[in-house]
Amino acid sequence: MRKTLVIVFCAFSFLSTAQDSDLGNWLIYIGSKKFSERWNLHTELQYRNYNFVGDLEQLLIRTGVGYNLTEGNNNVLLGYGYILSQNYIDGQEDKVSINEHRIFQQFITKQKFGRLALQHRYRFEQRFIEEDFKLRFRYFLAVTAAITRKTMEAKTLYFSAYNEIFLNTQKTVFDRNRLYGGLGWKFSDAVRAEFGYMTQLFEEGSRDQLNFFVFVNL
Repeated sequence: MRKTLVIVFCAFSFLSTAQDSDLGNWLIYIGSKKFSERWNLHTELQYRNYNFVGDLEQLLIRTGVGYNLTEGNNNVLLGYGYILSQNYIDGQEDKVSINEHRIFQQFITKQKFGRLALQHRYRFEQRFIEEDFKLRFRYFLAVTAAITRKTMEAKTLYFSAYNEIFLNTQKTVFDRNRLYGGLGWKFSDAVRAEFGYMTQLFEEGSRDQLNFFVFVNL
């Protein structure tokens, strides 16, 4: 079983919520278990805080069954997610809890061009939010470029960037957009780390943050 542990520390600025701290963190676990050359089981756990620890913003649990259309480059997946969000009430220090159950379908395709690696992810979500139902499309484009070596091997400095746009199917189409860029160091085939900047654009306002990622593949 191949596992990926991703630890993300985020320094937030320009927050409009009621929390006292501007330092937040995301803890993310991602795992993949191969049943055969084609089939795999995806598992994911994300724990996000408004501050460094103890002020929950969102708990996200995802799982799904994927199928490789080609060896390592094209994967389709059917998944389920549970999301618990704790949102601050405007102008107050109180929060409201929102439960969401999510079914999603996605397609991931990857390409390599020398030092450059691209990943496209297309995701369609059916969201059951309390008594409400929503549909949402997401498109994720990531690029990784080795800097000090010709390929992404051990002891390589690299550049990483991605953009993900979220589009609703009802009323307000634009939901949010995430843009990230940073530098990373690949210590070995099992461990790499990144530090970068992310900005999230919403219909009203934005959120900026510094991200520190540690990826551990076991």
